[in-house]
Amino acid sequence: MIKIKEIANQLFQLPQTISLIYAFNSTGKTKLSVGYKEITKANNGGKHLGVYYNAYSEDLFVWDNDEPHFNENAKLEVVYSSLNKFHSLLLDTDILEEKLSLYHPRYKFILNLYDDSDREKGIKSITFFVNDETKEAIKISRGEERIFIWCFFLALFDSGSWTEAQNAHFFIDDPVSSMDEHNIFTTAESITKLIDSTYPKKKIILTTHHIGLFSILADRLTKGHKSSKYKEDTAIFLLERNAKGELKLNNQNGAFLFHLHLLKTLDDAANTELFSYHFVLLRQLLENISSFLGRGGIGFALSQIELEEDPNIVAERINSLSHKDTYKTQSNKMSEPEETMFRDILGQIISTYKFKF
Repeated sequence: MIKIKEIANQLFQLPQTISLIYAFNSTGKTKLSVGYKEITKANNGGKHLGVYYNAYSEDLFVWDNDEPHFNENAKLEVVYSSLNKFHSLLLDTDILEEKLSLYHPRYKFILNLYDDSDREKGIKSITFFVNDETKEAIKISRGEERIFIWCFFLALFDSGSWTEAQNAHFFIDDPVSSMDEHNIFTTAESITKLIDSTYPKKKIILTTHHIGLFSILADRLTKGHKSSKYKEDTAIFLLERNAKGELKLNNQNGAFLFHLHLLKTLDDAANTELFSYHFVLLRQLLENISSFLGRGGIGFALSQIELEEDPNIVAERINSLSHKDTYKTQSNKMSEPEETMFRDILGQIISTYKFKF
């Protein structure tokens, strides 16, 4: 049976600079990031070659609620680790504020040093506040906290303060595991910016269970306006277990399962709540159908279903709505006409092609 260590070694041996991996929850994404760390350290005399963001990253941040003083000095403590020596650029620049700005936080914050003000020790804690005058400490929500931690690591990744010994790669495991749907495209944008700023100097490996994030990034890296730069240097995989429970890093055989999961995701969204990024997924589904039928582009798949409008016009509209500039607005919800069009197209796809999922 193939083990995580073998999958990690397979990733390590890849020539591509960017690896994008989709996997269901509980498949082993976090174990893969740990396995990759062990493989790279073993090949580097036991020393770190890169930096990691995974489920363990949040454990480095712990709330001190200051219960004896009725939360007067509540703050988010930063557990001391080997990362502290890289905190200096967060103290000297606005890079953390820049990363957070994409998420439009309602709070402000202060990065607190240790009592002896020794900057070499890094950041001891973070105080959050809303009122600029009083700076009265507040406790941010769990969702806000997770976004802050993600941006904290993004800022560290992008700070340029890493030593050569730990500068080979970034491994990002499930950055949206705890974020709501409103932030999917924002997170995709933040990752795209990270790739733009570090490519091709550092390898970036990203795993996710979120099909929306996976699809948006895959689309940008292989079909977007910068795809000529990244396409040939990007490896895209599905991490999955077969009927025997064997783990595989699959770039072809898992496609059918991926399409069905994509379709189910869109159907679930159509029956609950639709966001703008779902047009990216819809376009990808249409492209996959056209490709399966031996044709390129989404127009052919649209021409095979019963639509009131010209399929070419509908195709142009979908392409426009799935373009990245559409998502620069603060609202990520679809408008009512967009929802109607989306549900009509999806319903016709399911009816015409008799998908079962």
